[in-house]
Amino acid sequence: MMSLIGTLIVGLIVGLIARALKPGDDGMGWIMTILLGIAGSFLASYLGAAMGLYAQGEAAGWIASVIGAVVLLFIYNLVRSKAR
Repeated sequence: MMSLIGTLIVGLIVGLIARALKPGDDGMGWIMTILLGIAGSFLASYLGAAMGLYAQGEAAGWIASVIGAVVLLFIYNLVRSKAR
């Protein structure tokens, strides 16, 4: 339970950091930014556990979460640009 709460808290901050690191205008609001950070944090936790870097249920660290959020941000922009 604490790892879930930790992942959510890290995700809130990570979304803001990922948007600051990635150049360009993303045109998404605060809620979408927070959800992006949370999803990036969950992605990093899942991939880290799958690759044996983290124990099962252990939250990902800051750097892994930011990388996960930036990857999701690039995917979001690709999907959004194809929709236009």
